[in-house]
Amino acid sequence: MTDRFTVNYWVVNGINQVEATNGFKDELFGFVAKPAKSINWTFNYYLGQEHPDRATASNCGPIPVQPGLCFVAITPAPNGLTHIFDSYATWQATSKLTFAFEGDYFIQRLWRNAAPGESSAPSHVDGGAAYIAYQLTPKLVFATRGEYMSDRGGLFSGITQALKENTATFDYKLADGFLMRYEWRRDFSNQPTFLSDVQGVLRKDQSTATLGLVWWWGRKEGAW
Repeated sequence: MTDRFTVNYWVVNGINQVEATNGFKDELFGFVAKPAKSINWTFNYYLGQEHPDRATASNCGPIPVQPGLCFVAITPAPNGLTHIFDSYATWQATSKLTFAFEGDYFIQRLWRNAAPGESSAPSHVDGGAAYIAYQLTPKLVFATRGEYMSDRGGLFSGITQALKENTATFDYKLADGFLMRYEWRRDFSNQPTFLSDVQGVLRKDQSTATLGLVWWWGRKEGAW
């Protein structure tokens, strides 16, 4: 709309699938604002219905959809809606220092209007993140981030829990288009959820070390 404000509208089959699983088309409404030269702010609202209206079956007619695979309708099919509010902003404080912040709220129901005696309590997920990156030298960047997610109902992680993580990252630019990345990450939860060195025993925390090589070509410039 202007050089400081952009709007967008999407129509998609669903959040995490390419093919449609029901007749509802999900929608996203969003905008990108640039209130100042050093600040970019994005806001998105997503409306969806993520419950399939059919299930796979082993034998439902002489002509299956695929060899050995066909579908049967789910009656009645769950019709609860999904709402996602997502916002993030970046601030280029100086030529070497960058901050980024993100917040999300996710709510999903199985049924829009539950029948008497049926429960349609929604699943809630909310969280946020903060990032800091500093250009130490023309070839070396240090960054750190902290994230938090409250998964009430176990929608994403399978159990109700609060997940937190901290990550420290060093990027070393070996050459134009060639980057080496070192990361150390620490994850925490208020519930035992991470694998341990004892089979069947879960821990409330874990550490991860990562070494990565990133190679790109073309006209990509600046920070990822």
